[in-house]
Amino acid sequence: MTSPVTVSERDLRTLLGIVQDKRDDLPEAGLPLSLLAELGDQVGCDDLTVHSANYNWDRADSFMQDFPPTDYGDVDMEASDYRYWSEFTCYPNRSGDLRSVTKVSDFYSARQWHNTRVYTDHMRPLGGEHVLQLCLPGRLGPAAWPRSAAKLVLFRPPGPDFSERDRDLLALLQPHLHQAWLDAERRRDRTPRLTSRQRELMLLIAAGHTNAKIARQLGITEGTVRSHLEDIYTRLQVSNRAAAVARVFPDNS
Repeated sequence: MTSPVTVSERDLRTLLGIVQDKRDDLPEAGLPLSLLAELGDQVGCDDLTVHSANYNWDRADSFMQDFPPTDYGDVDMEASDYRYWSEFTCYPNRSGDLRSVTKVSDFYSARQWHNTRVYTDHMRPLGGEHVLQLCLPGRLGPAAWPRSAAKLVLFRPPGPDFSERDRDLLALLQPHLHQAWLDAERRRDRTPRLTSRQRELMLLIAAGHTNAKIARQLGITEGTVRSHLEDIYTRLQVSNRAAAVARVFPDNS
């Protein structure tokens, strides 16, 4: 018989804070540090990492956020590459399952895990043993945010593995953490301001109009439309119409 899982009033308030609080400590990449601190306390882990992920397309700027900051010293960083524990790291890509919370122990026995390069050359020197991962899918497709998608990875030292309670807790929080990730990316998206005429032109581009049709509608020449577009591309640091539309109107992509 399964033992009942109890949640204290304090835990409930903390969980509500994780999913509802507005936070000002937004880093250059990743999630607010206060959110990661509260999440780590709830799950019970030594370290958390948020890093870029590439689930369904060929675009993901590389970044990694450690909480708390980790001194890797002379540890072999190449040994942590996804190739050396791909059954675990690549499960979301291979299965298309971006919702499940997975543990290293779901894919490897203790003996198998201890014989991997990632464990012997990277994890063990850092004092890590147990790993849990959660996907933050971001926005899929060519209109994705600059970093788009990420994984949240939690680490524990030798001792008890992450429990089913930990897994269930993260599964319940997953949509809220995903939204926190999207909100953080939205706040970091510093789209340069366009003139009212340029924004009017972008509305027509988003509607699929050609330069000739835009010129007729705005009462300007096609050459002027092209000049506006060149300036818009420079301001937005993009090279085509689709990318410009994605930056100006991200919510409609």
